[in-house]
Parts: sequence; structure tokens; C-alpha cells
Amino acid sequence: MSEIDLTSAWQGWGPTVLRLAVGAVFVAHGWQKFFDFGIEGTAGAFEGMGIPFASASALVVATVELGGGLALITGLLTRLAALGLSAVMLVALLQVHLPAGFFLPDGIEFVFVLLGANLSLLVTGPGRLALDSRIRELVADASGDESRKAEAEAPGTPVGSGP
Repeated sequence: MSEIDLTSAWQGWGPTVLRLAVGAVFVAHGWQKFFDFGIEGTAGAFEGMGIPFASASALVVATVELGGGLALITGLLTRLAALGLSAVMLVALLQVHLPAGFFLPDGIEFVFVLLGANLSLLVTGPGRLALDSRIRELVADASGDESRKAEAEAPGTPVGSGP
């Protein structure tokens, strides 16, 4: 009896699932900073946590979280969004959560997972269902570059893994 290899057929979908889930979390947190707390309220909280340049930091973090989350959900500029979100999570981990230890509610646990998820997306790219992937296919079609087109369509290749 032959064995069916589902790994190659499905591996491009792993980053897609991760991207959608993590993107939703960041959209919610960015939205909260802009529209529930407001930038002034977020800046006040940041100041209380010892974040330098609290007002500017609040605006940057809210923008990176909301914009980066939307970018992850759509799969547009995935690696750039993951890089920015990783930077925000690294600062949050070191500056705010590390002194509280590992476990929630105040420890690094959640921030650490979000950092890892974004670093994973930075390495793997967006996965199958992403605007980055579609743009790459269109560029390959327009250029007539059959090797890039084959790479973009290969079922086992994580889309967005190329240069």
C-alpha cells in the first residue's frame, strides 16, 4: 500500500493560518490603542511603564500593530510587517514584561509567542493565500520567467520564500 505525502501538498498553508491568527491579534491591539484608549491614553500607559518618548512610541506602536496586522491578514508585505511587529514585541518583552517573569498576566508568555510567530513569518513568508504570492505570480507571468512561475506554483514551496 502506497503512502500519501500530505506534507508537501499542505505545507504552504501553515504560514497562512499563522498569519491570519496573528494578524487578527495585532489588528485588535492596534485598534484598541487608537480607538479605545486613544493615543493619549496609550501614551499615558507607556509613560507609566517607563517607555521612552511615550507619545511618539504610542503612535508608532499603534500604527505598526494595526497596519502590520492588516498586512499579515492580507498577506501584503508580509515580511516587512513581521519585521516591524517583531521589533515591537521585542521591546515590549524586554522593556515591560521581562521583570514580571514568564507567566501571564504580566509576564513575557504571550509577547514571546507573538515574537516567535512573527519571526517564523519573517523566515517562511506569507504562505499560499496571500497578496504577496499573487503579486509574485503576476510578475513571473509578465516577465515570462518560467522558473519563478514554477516556484510560485509549486505545491511544496512556501510562497514568498524566494529573494
